[in-house]
Amino acid sequence: MLGEEVKKKIKWWLENAARVVILTHTNPDGDAIGSSLALALALKKKGMDTRVVIPDGLPDFLRWLPGIELSTTFVYKKKRATGFLERADLVFCLDFNDPERLNDLREILFSSNAKKILIDHHEDPGSFTDVTISESWRGSVGEMVFLFLRELYDEDLIDKDIATNLYVAIMTDTGNFSYASSYPEVFHIAGELMKYELEKDAIFSRVYDSFSEDRMRLLGYCIQNKMVVLPKYSTAYISITDEELKRFNHRKGDTEGFVNIPFSIKGVRFAVLFVEKKDRIKVSFRSRGTFPVNRIATEHYGGGGHINAAGGDSFLSMEETLKHFESLLPAYESLLSNS
Repeated sequence: MLGEEVKKKIKWWLENAARVVILTHTNPDGDAIGSSLALALALKKKGMDTRVVIPDGLPDFLRWLPGIELSTTFVYKKKRATGFLERADLVFCLDFNDPERLNDLREILFSSNAKKILIDHHEDPGSFTDVTISESWRGSVGEMVFLFLRELYDEDLIDKDIATNLYVAIMTDTGNFSYASSYPEVFHIAGELMKYELEKDAIFSRVYDSFSEDRMRLLGYCIQNKMVVLPKYSTAYISITDEELKRFNHRKGDTEGFVNIPFSIKGVRFAVLFVEKKDRIKVSFRSRGTFPVNRIATEHYGGGGHINAAGGDSFLSMEETLKHFESLLPAYESLLSNS
């Protein structure tokens, strides 16, 4: 994972850093929060004052994670979060490849004199840190943090709390090992984490079985009224307007996993979720097999991601966005039929 020269450089920075900040992206998911908290807890063990700064709010189903008290949300506590970054000797950027995903934190990061390290698994990372650790074939940054700690430190820094965070990171970003996990090492790492008295079943329940009644009713509404299936293209999509979100008392994280629902339909290999925001339509893509959703995200939605999981934005109305999406499918018909 790390070359010898890079490893020496990072070790030197860590040995001489008193204050460390870990940044992750907007709309953070289980991998973003789990990997960030795991790294923060490990570095805290080494005596560093370590903080996690999140650009905006995190979903309720992640608030129970060990070490969450080390995190600060920028949109709610701007002065506190800015202070952490201004005083930092070292900054880690986790689970994003473009500083635009930091929103207003972007300029604060750029103005910091701290050394900066990127650990990410998305394709085509930008050049905005002093060291870039990029492995786009991996299913999660959680795996990368596990290996990072093993390579840098002779002693075992992982304990039950750190293992819990890493397992959540890996589990959520691979859809509970249903995608982005077709290689042995991810299961080897999960097996290693189990050695730390990991409560695997309880973790699954706290992540996936802790949603509100409103969220369940929103899901039912989407399946009944908002899911469109296009058998010719092995495709299905769900669209949700802002008005519909408000009707079901939407809270951050409520639509997590909705994009995967259409895969329960036989023959569907391409699933999309369109969610209306204040100034855009957020688009999430998923696929099964070899259909490259990151290609659509990059070519048409100003986004990117992995072959089976990607995202982007549309700045058209919801109606225009859906019409435009359907108009794109004929060009990908052969790819979809052979994926």
